[in-house]
Amino acid sequence: MTFFQDLQTVTAREREQLLAAPVIADCLAGRVGLATYGAFLAEAYHHVKHTVPLLMACGSRLPERLEWLRKGVTAYIDEEYGHEQWILHDLEAAGFSAAAVRARGPSVATELMVSYAYDTVQRGNPAGLFGMVFVLEGTSVAIAARAAEIIMQKLELPRSAFTYLLSHGSLDAEHIGHFEALVNRFDDEAERSSVVHCAKVMYGLYGDVFRGLPRAGSADEPQDDPRRIAA
Repeated sequence: MTFFQDLQTVTAREREQLLAAPVIADCLAGRVGLATYGAFLAEAYHHVKHTVPLLMACGSRLPERLEWLRKGVTAYIDEEYGHEQWILHDLEAAGFSAAAVRARGPSVATELMVSYAYDTVQRGNPAGLFGMVFVLEGTSVAIAARAAEIIMQKLELPRSAFTYLLSHGSLDAEHIGHFEALVNRFDDEAERSSVVHCAKVMYGLYGDVFRGLPRAGSADEPQDDPRRIAA
């Protein structure tokens, strides 16, 4: 069994717990409101804007013996640069204020997820950041494109409001092959353990982000203009 296959196996329970988040089930069943989508984009902006800085920090802390991984990190940086701007565009296309989202800051759940990623790089093993890459890309492949089509139809929003979800669904499917090839080269048990540990923790933290989103038709859904996020 390759390390990538092992990673999938040992994190299966955590992955299922994330995908069982009520707001995800609601969305895939067509129960989604504008407030939910706006809140999702807002939290996505506040973690995606850290992707490149995190990758740069990871690359700077890798030892010389992992120079092959540093090269892989640079490729990820090229691919991921500017994606937070896609999200701001989507917010505007959906009727929200991108400026307000930038000014408001992330939820506590998103802040904790980002903080843990930085802690992994700066205090732990920098290679462990690939546990986060595994979680985010794997989740995108599993639900992003399907969720985008459902939300688009349900809320009658233009396709231009789904640049991030539609692009990441296809991009991350391509990235998985690249990711698999990279992590299968890890031959140090400490690095493998760090990737697994980060992935397990990240599934829980990312799941908390989803669990914090307002659910359509529930008591936590705003009763006023759902674009209050722009206020």
